[in-house]
Amino acid sequence: MSTLNRAVRLLLIATVGIVMMGFGGCPPPPPPLNPQSLPSDAQATCVVTAPVFATWFQSGSVTLNGVVNPANSVTFPNVPNCSFYQWSKQMFLWLTSPAPATYGGGGGLILDSPTFYDVSPPAADGSRTFLPHTPGLLRNFGLRAAQVGPQGLQLIFDSSGKLFQFKPAAPGAKLLVREASGQTVQIVHAKLGRDKKTILLDTNNREIQALLPQAEKVTEREQITQMPIAQKFIIDGIPIFVDPSLAVIDVEQGQAGGNGVLEALPGGSLVYYATIVNDVYAYFTTGVDDHAISATQFPTTAADLSAITTFASAHGKTFPDPNALTVEVKSAWVEAAGLPNLSSYLTMTATVPAYNESNPNTWTPGSPAQKTVQLALVGMHVVGSTAGHPEMIWATFEHFANTPKATYSYINTGGSTVTVNQNTNASWVFSQTNSSGPFNQEHMSFSSPNIVSQPGFTISPSDTIRWKAFGAASDVSPNPIDGSTAASNTEIISINNSISGMIASGDIRNNYVMTGATWTIGGASPSGGNQVGTSALSNTTMETYQQGTDTTLAHGGTNCFTCHNSNTTGVSHVFGALKPLF
Repeated sequence: MSTLNRAVRLLLIATVGIVMMGFGGCPPPPPPLNPQSLPSDAQATCVVTAPVFATWFQSGSVTLNGVVNPANSVTFPNVPNCSFYQWSKQMFLWLTSPAPATYGGGGGLILDSPTFYDVSPPAADGSRTFLPHTPGLLRNFGLRAAQVGPQGLQLIFDSSGKLFQFKPAAPGAKLLVREASGQTVQIVHAKLGRDKKTILLDTNNREIQALLPQAEKVTEREQITQMPIAQKFIIDGIPIFVDPSLAVIDVEQGQAGGNGVLEALPGGSLVYYATIVNDVYAYFTTGVDDHAISATQFPTTAADLSAITTFASAHGKTFPDPNALTVEVKSAWVEAAGLPNLSSYLTMTATVPAYNESNPNTWTPGSPAQKTVQLALVGMHVVGSTAGHPEMIWATFEHFANTPKATYSYINTGGSTVTVNQNTNASWVFSQTNSSGPFNQEHMSFSSPNIVSQPGFTISPSDTIRWKAFGAASDVSPNPIDGSTAASNTEIISINNSISGMIASGDIRNNYVMTGATWTIGGASPSGGNQVGTSALSNTTMETYQQGTDTTLAHGGTNCFTCHNSNTTGVSHVFGALKPLF
């Protein structure tokens, strides 16, 4: 046999062997997963049937970008976990539906319709105001800033993952810290070492080895009311945090601003946000303030709703969808200009702050101070009360192109646990392609009225990642129903896949993914052990710098109930601050 014939024969044998492996031998490896998609072979542990999905639509059938009804929160089945995720998906589709005539129309989204009210930023006395939506009105969106706790204090993690709340030190206050020896010394200068660790110097220019807070392994979320209140000092432009014992909190620079501002890579847009509430929420708040409604919790029953509708009717108001109960939405947006695949985003025109960007370290208010732009939706929290849950269900959504996901696991249709490794090889809005980090480091923060750079950075986009890909930490079982993180992730992937498989091709809403939802067992006030669903939940556009430093809870990470920690009306930070409608 010639050498050529032998080579051809070996090639044929190899080819046949490869083909046969695809049928009966070892299966060929699955194709690589697109970083901006979800595994298609996840177990269907949480689904919506096609007939039920059709009833979600106002027309009774699935239509392209069609109007979706809100979930009926009064008759909410309250069966963990899937009914909570179904409620969340339906509410998102409702809010992002085109507004029908019954909502005041105007051609915008339901969340932009007169059925909803903007919540103003806090005034000097802390009060907020309802800002009615009217057709044709350009809404004002504020600058995105870091989350705060229920006492209005900002949050920060130390290097061990422990969460602190903090407030600025009093003007002129001396920075006193305790050395490891126990002596108290005054710090007058600070500088950054090569590793960006802060070096503290006393009045004699001596380098101080400051006492650090006692390290604690984080196994469950602490209540924020139990967290120590630290003070923030600025020494030589470097933020220093000191706890009540005068121990210096070890915080990485780049994660220490506490009022971080996020910037998109495409177009260089800042992130802007708005908080809105629905008509039921607005009249409930006003009725409680007017003493016409007696309540300490958000409505969950038909009787609760009846009291609100009666009050509203007495003031000439009817609700197009009262069974939605009280709904609060926080949304995050970037300027549409420069975004690739703009047609994949929900958009609206709004007014946002404008800045003079000539100084790379300090942006001052521009002249004029505002500009009118087209905005694209990148993130949304959907929060609402339902039967059995006055603490509300807290769900969150993001555009697929926002950020890469850290390594996560799920269970496939064969019952095997599959690991999807971190993959940054795609075009992202908040991360460089193929970035290897460091991730989630603040490059800039808001220092009213300016935006200022953080030490070691200029004002610039940072690389962001979603550490807990679907709201569950890798080292802690997220809830009693799901015994593993993989099982919890599978439910979220499953409900997303279920809706994606039935929604009309080309529906813009299909470009957004639900990354989780959380609630408490039995609607109780949140505590470390009763937060369930996806109980390490955050949104990369809003809790960018509160995610911890990796996939574990041991190294930090908040849940919605870390800050919203009651089942009374106080669970909503805007409730007590809002002035009544009239």
